[in-house]
Amino acid sequence: MYKLLELPGDLDTRSLRQALWAHHIGHRFTQQENQQVLWLADPEQRDEAARLIELWHRGELDASATRAAPRRRPSVTGQAFGQAPFAAGLIAVCVAIFLAMTFAGDAIVRALVIVPLDVVGQRIVPGDLVTDTLAGGQVWRLFTPALLHFGWMHLIFNMLWVWYFGRQVESVQGWRRLGVIVLVAALFSNLAQYFTGTVLFGGMSGVDYALLGYVWLISRRRPGSGFFVPQMLMVFMLGWMVFTMTGLGDAVGFGNVANEAHLGGLLVGLVMGWFASRNASGGAGHEISGESSSGDNQ
Repeated sequence: MYKLLELPGDLDTRSLRQALWAHHIGHRFTQQENQQVLWLADPEQRDEAARLIELWHRGELDASATRAAPRRRPSVTGQAFGQAPFAAGLIAVCVAIFLAMTFAGDAIVRALVIVPLDVVGQRIVPGDLVTDTLAGGQVWRLFTPALLHFGWMHLIFNMLWVWYFGRQVESVQGWRRLGVIVLVAALFSNLAQYFTGTVLFGGMSGVDYALLGYVWLISRRRPGSGFFVPQMLMVFMLGWMVFTMTGLGDAVGFGNVANEAHLGGLLVGLVMGWFASRNASGGAGHEISGESSSGDNQ
């Protein structure tokens, strides 16, 4: 979300909200101390929003201004890459790898799992993390298991949360911050799972839980940050993690779940969110003046 302007907390903004929605301008108002903060979902709509705000300030936002002129709507893909190109690109990479596994399955998996795998007879023989992955220069393997998914439901579930939480981080704090969170969370969640004795695992849900922890903690510590996690969503995500840790997930057909990766990712996200939320600005994005006229499944 992009911070557009701040308004007095007791100001009636109903007509402005109606005009913004009528013009298909995605936005949110949050309360910060005694002020209302207006956030935009898409920074490319700043000029149009600023025009409506100027009319509203002058008292000229009549009924005609709430009727949006017809305009060509961008495609869903175009909207996704426009709002959060890094998050959308990450999803595209995961989908492409999943499709490639259909044609070159074992080769893709063997190239991206955390340690090299050899097949001896009917057995899979894993290499060693230190000698074969690090000393062998295959450092990418520490991160790439997060890109592997072993079923459509596994992929869709993980990509849903990458988009939901990743888009928030990218919109508010930029793609570099999202990139750092993804890399750090992938590294620690993969290592957490590896050190339980598992070598054949994959999935983005360790990153998902890191993003959940990051966004949730900042939204609690900095309510005006632009981050938002519904309380029931937090309950669901934590409940799901506990449910799979009990082993019931495997019993009802969800297969092996990389629980240590989930927990490791969540802890990483909470730690990073705590440090980020120490910044008094809450990591807010761009602002303009209100007077402007423009295996194991993770």
